[in-house]
This record gives sequence, structure tokens and C-alpha cells, in this order.
Amino acid sequence: MMRAVLVSLSALALAACQTSTTNHYYSAESGTDAPSSGLDAEAPDTMQWLYGSGEAAANSIQAWRHLADYAISVSRNRMARQSVSMGIGGEVADPQSCQTPSGTKPLAVVFDVDETVLLNLGYEYWVAATGNSYSRETWKLWEESGATYVKPVPGAVTGLRRLREAGITPVFNTNRQYSPEGAARAIAAAGLGEAVHRDTLYLRGDDGTTSGDKDGRRALIAERYCVIALAGDNLGDFADIFNDDELPAAERRELAARGDLAQLWGNGWFVLPNPVYGDSLKGTVGEVYPEGTRWSPETASSAAPAIMNEGN
Repeated sequence: MMRAVLVSLSALALAACQTSTTNHYYSAESGTDAPSSGLDAEAPDTMQWLYGSGEAAANSIQAWRHLADYAISVSRNRMARQSVSMGIGGEVADPQSCQTPSGTKPLAVVFDVDETVLLNLGYEYWVAATGNSYSRETWKLWEESGATYVKPVPGAVTGLRRLREAGITPVFNTNRQYSPEGAARAIAAAGLGEAVHRDTLYLRGDDGTTSGDKDGRRALIAERYCVIALAGDNLGDFADIFNDDELPAAERRELAARGDLAQLWGNGWFVLPNPVYGDSLKGTVGEVYPEGTRWSPETASSAAPAIMNEGN
């Protein structure tokens, strides 16, 4: 996901970075000093987990296997050719028929790029090693020149190969905006195959807006393809309604976890882990831990006699 719109921080991420480096999603400006030290410093907790842990790799492989299994199963059901629900026009649109007067649209799965199909290890290394923060200037340079410093998300190479073998087209919908050629090179360098701008690769601005919202690009993709699944590391990769700036963290979580939308996770919508940056990182301690969840040793001491009395 494009860093220009991802400037919010969770308290956890900020605390982790204060011990070793400046978080690169906190400042809008930074220098461009080349990394010269910092290799022995502790990386931020969130980066250790996403880019270094076996748990993150296992989580990603699990998601990719489930996604491929689901999409291939849908592709084999010739009687059920309709799209998955997805964000279009500021709402979650109902599934649409994929039949046209000239036949059936080709099947596709739509993916975010950054931290969904590839890991931006080179840029993250530069941030962690130098303490510099994200800037538009450095991210533009990264888009243009960083293709050989990426790695595939664990599970992505096999997952995309399985989709293509089943006749399903991977389409990439990214908030990169400076270099479609750079995005295509990065996808190819990660072993993820070919991506063609405005066919199987859509960038910010391709829908005629400058917004990081993706509903407009999803509409363009849905005109050409029968989209049977979506995958991303941010809820905005599924529908823009999740990333409304006015939506408090608790309400955003509730929207994703209740009602009809909750039925889509693992059933057409597949989310990849990313605790490092994004719209998910928001909320004060009081917002993340509501009334009724705020335990302390003092509350435990006062509650123990009452619990014992209830047992009697």
C-alpha cells in the first residue's frame, strides 16, 4: 500500500520505534542519508514480526493457500459465475453477474501489492538502519529503483501460479503512483509474473483521481473481469468505507467483524498481516481497551474476595 496515505501510528508501533529508530510513518519529511550503521540495533517489534518471524511467514502461507483453494473452487463451479461483493461507489456492492452479451468475463482475483504480494525489504531496511522517516521523495525513488530489493510474500509465488494454472488472472491494484514500470519490475523481480499497466496493474490515479481510495479502480477492473476474490493487507483493499477518517477505531473494527461483511472473510476476502503501517494503526489506549477490559493488579486484589463469596 502506498505510504503517502499511511501516516497514522498505533501506540505499540510508536513505543517499539522509540527504542531503536524513528518510525517512518510519523513524519512527512526526512533526509536521504545512505545507511552507514545500525545493523546491530534492534529493529522495531512490528518489523521483527512481519519481515523476520516464522509466525508471519506461516500466517501468509496459510492465507495464500486458503485464497487459492477458494478461487479455484469457485472457478470450477460453472453455474455460479458472479463477482464477489466489493467496495464500489462508496459502498459494498452486491455480487454482480459476470455474464455479458458476448459471453462471460474472464475470472480474476484482485490483489494489493505492497505487503500483500511483495515485501518492501529494501525500503524498510533503509528506514530501520538510519532512523529516517517516510517521505514522498524517498518513496518515489524507491518505486523507480527498488525492484531488486523486494521479496515475495511467503506463499505468493505458489498461490499466483496455482491461480494462473486454473485460468484465473491476478490483477494488481496498488496505491503506488510514481512509476508503473517500477511496479511491474518489482512484481516480476519477486517472481510473481507479468503485470501490464491498465490491464492487470492499476495505480493511484488510473481512475482519474488523485485519491488513495480504491473503489474507483475496482469499478474499472470489474468492467473487464469477473472478480471472484480480493486480497490485501488493509481494509481499504476491500472497500473504501472502512477507511473513513471519521470512523473511530472501535467502529471500524465492529464494521469488519459483524453482520454481512464478517461473512466475507475467508469467503472471497482474504487479508494478509501487516502490523508495520497502515490505517489499522489507530486508537488511544482508552479506545483500544474499552471499559470492562482494563485489568490491573489492584482490580484483581479487590475482585478476589467477591469471587470467593460468589462461590460460597
